[in-house]
Parts: sequence; C-alpha cells; structure tokens
Amino acid sequence: MLELQSVSKRFGGLRAVDDVSFQVREGVIKAVIGPNGAGKTTLFNLIAGNLTPTSGQILFQGREIQGMKPHRIAALGMSRTFQNINLFHGMTALESVMVGRHVRSRAGFFAGMFHLPSTWREEREIREKSMELLEMLDIAEYADMEATSLAFGQQRAVEMARALATEPKLLLLDEPAAGLNIYETAEVARLITRIRDMGITVLLVEHDMSLVMDISDEIVVLSFGQKIAEDVPSAIQQNPEVIKIYLGEDEEVGA
Repeated sequence: MLELQSVSKRFGGLRAVDDVSFQVREGVIKAVIGPNGAGKTTLFNLIAGNLTPTSGQILFQGREIQGMKPHRIAALGMSRTFQNINLFHGMTALESVMVGRHVRSRAGFFAGMFHLPSTWREEREIREKSMELLEMLDIAEYADMEATSLAFGQQRAVEMARALATEPKLLLLDEPAAGLNIYETAEVARLITRIRDMGITVLLVEHDMSLVMDISDEIVVLSFGQKIAEDVPSAIQQNPEVIKIYLGEDEEVGA
C-alpha cells in the first residue's frame, strides 16, 4: 500500500528524517512511535504531501507521490487527521464532514451555479453519507452544532469522520488519542480497529503505548530521525534499543 525508500528531510543543518525506509502492507494497522523530536510528524507531513523530501522516494500503491500536492494525494485515496485538531470555524459537525466529500464530488462550477438537478442529487448523497459517518462515530446528535464548540473528544471524532468522508484506502492518524481521557482513548482504539476491519489500511503516530500495543499489527520506531526498529508489538516491547530510548541506559553502581 505504501513504501518509503531512503526518505530524508533536512531543515538547514538539521536532519529531521534520516534515510528512513519501511512498507505498510494493505489491511494492517501500523504505528510509528518514538520520543519527542524523533521526526514522527515530519514523516507524516512528507507522506501526506505537506512537505517534500530532501531525498528518497515515497510510493503509494506503486506510484511515486513525493512532491505531489496534498489534494492530489487525497484524490488517490490517502487521507489524514492532524496532531492539533484542525476544524473550520462557523461550520456544523455535519458541514465539516461534508467538506471531506469534496474530493469525491463530480459536479463542477457551472453545474453548481445553475443549480442543475444532478447537483442537488449529489448534494443530498453527500449529506446522507456524511450523516452515516457521524452515526458510525456515535456523534450524530451533534450534527447541527458548530464543530469547534464541541468537547475535545467529539471534535476529534468529527475530524476523523471528515477524513473517512474522502473514502480513503490509507488513513493517516496523527496522535488520535492526544488530549483524550481513558474512556475516550478506549473508544478511539475500538474505532481504529473497526476502520481497519472496513478494509482501510491505517498508519498512525501515537504516544499512548497501551493503545499502540493493543491495536497495532506492526510498529516502526524512530529516534533522532532514524528508524531503529520495525517489528510486531511483542518483539518491539522486548527490543533493547527501544527500551533504551524510552527508559535510558542503566547506570552502573560504583563500589
């Protein structure tokens, strides 16, 4: 589904991502973890088209996408959420999700301007599909409320529904549990698993290790921009290099 080949990103003298390679197989939940400053969000921005790699290749379903604009990547079947919730002010929850359908709409400018019947049918279909997504995420009751006025966990759900509205083949989730309480985090875990079971491949960045270990099929570990490990959760938990970056090296006690 996705392949990174020796991807690097430099900002001046800083190498935020350094020669990172890995694959994401279709139908899995794959997590990218690492301490703060490891390059996780930069890596996501490279994949989604918000940044262009300094070197290396990124392939989505066999097609090179590095340097491609985000809206073009979205049209190919990749969608994302953001570490900091990014909703439009003044829009209801339903309208916010409907925005995500734009990439799949067929009506052009003139059809909309002249209010052709096909435009109205498509608008109705977009509204119905968006409501279905709100219902799936158990937030349909907030459809007519301004999205940015909702509780943090509900806003996160709206953002996820907007990403799903694009009908992605690959969904990028940037810290989906950030700022959520224990109950909300459990709901997010349930939802991500359900999304995978719908046939959508998931790549996520997350700091909540319990969530990562519970739902991930595979994990990539970054440290200072470099990949130091890639394996199944049980092996990552036992990896000495991973343990060292999270817990630090044992200090020797002098005599």
